[in-house]
Amino acid sequence: MNTRFSRRNFLGGAAATSALLMSTRFARAFDGTRHFAPVKVSRDRVIREVVGLRPYRASGFVVDAERFGNKLLVHNYGHGGGGVTLSWGTASLAVDLARDFLATSRLRPQHFAVLGCGVSGLSTARLLQRRYQNGPGTVTIYAKALPPDTTSNIAGASWSPTTVYEPDQVNDKWNEQFRRACQISNRAFQLLVGPEYGVRWIETFEMTRNEMSLQRELPGGDALYPDRQIHRDPAHYFGFPFVRQYSTMLIEPSIYLSALLRDFYIAGGRVVVKEFRNRREIARLREPIVFNCTGLGARELFDDQELEPVRGQLEVLLPQPEIDYCYLSSGYMFPRRDGIILGGTWDHGDWSLEPNAEQANYILEAHMAIMNSVDKMNGTNRI
Repeated sequence: MNTRFSRRNFLGGAAATSALLMSTRFARAFDGTRHFAPVKVSRDRVIREVVGLRPYRASGFVVDAERFGNKLLVHNYGHGGGGVTLSWGTASLAVDLARDFLATSRLRPQHFAVLGCGVSGLSTARLLQRRYQNGPGTVTIYAKALPPDTTSNIAGASWSPTTVYEPDQVNDKWNEQFRRACQISNRAFQLLVGPEYGVRWIETFEMTRNEMSLQRELPGGDALYPDRQIHRDPAHYFGFPFVRQYSTMLIEPSIYLSALLRDFYIAGGRVVVKEFRNRREIARLREPIVFNCTGLGARELFDDQELEPVRGQLEVLLPQPEIDYCYLSSGYMFPRRDGIILGGTWDHGDWSLEPNAEQANYILEAHMAIMNSVDKMNGTNRI
């Protein structure tokens, strides 16, 4: 049989299909249920495996200042898994320490040195440029690696300061410093939302089987996470009996760090690629005020033996533009333009940068199980 399609037939069919899709969308919009596109978790969709080492201290990050020969040395390191999240906050606290010192001394420096070109170093350098506009060359970054080859480039980078400290190892003064850093940094990232810096708001779902965990305050304070809701509906929320929903920001490190480095250069900054082997080499720098943003490097350079790596492995899947949510459980899923980020390992004291096949299987299987629940929610079966 010879079937012919006219333009009228085609347009009529397209209109009918469009009407069906629209009616389905409206039905979903008005039935009060959040519908989740499934993440396609499988080994053959993995595009890369990466490993990062979080610079962790049980007693929290260090923001402090000390005299260093004839220089002022300002420390800003040890952020654990909250490096990107806390970057503008601790940078602000560190620059404030230098300001307070300058207010009580005769020193009027025209040049500042920043050690490290990860997110902490770049944020500190940019704040110095904003506060001390003394002309080109005011701020110099000294670093052994630049983006995209820094530890910060490997971060999952959801705005939430996790794996930062042990609650029983910090005092009230440090807690206040932590909350202040969170508030400053949250506000700073809000002002950078948009494609230029790779920052966007996104719904996040924290899944748990323990109702008591819902009483826990979110890191840095609940007020920093708008649109908070509690769900006790496993059939529609990932198969978990308790789910906390909120909005936070997701940062794409490859875009964000490149933009910060660009801004630093435009403002007259200078970068010197250099690895320091000891404090004597730092003492020979011409700059009278030096900011230490070396992350794990501070363990050897400044003999901080409390500082240790917390190894994290990521499995990155092909991008899926339709995924418009994040989730956290035993692992986490963050949808970025460069891929779907799957994480879920926190190995204290492990310096290895090699991907581990056993951990890769654990990560993928954990997220497959969650997606099986999404398939049930959507009335489909995973093959």
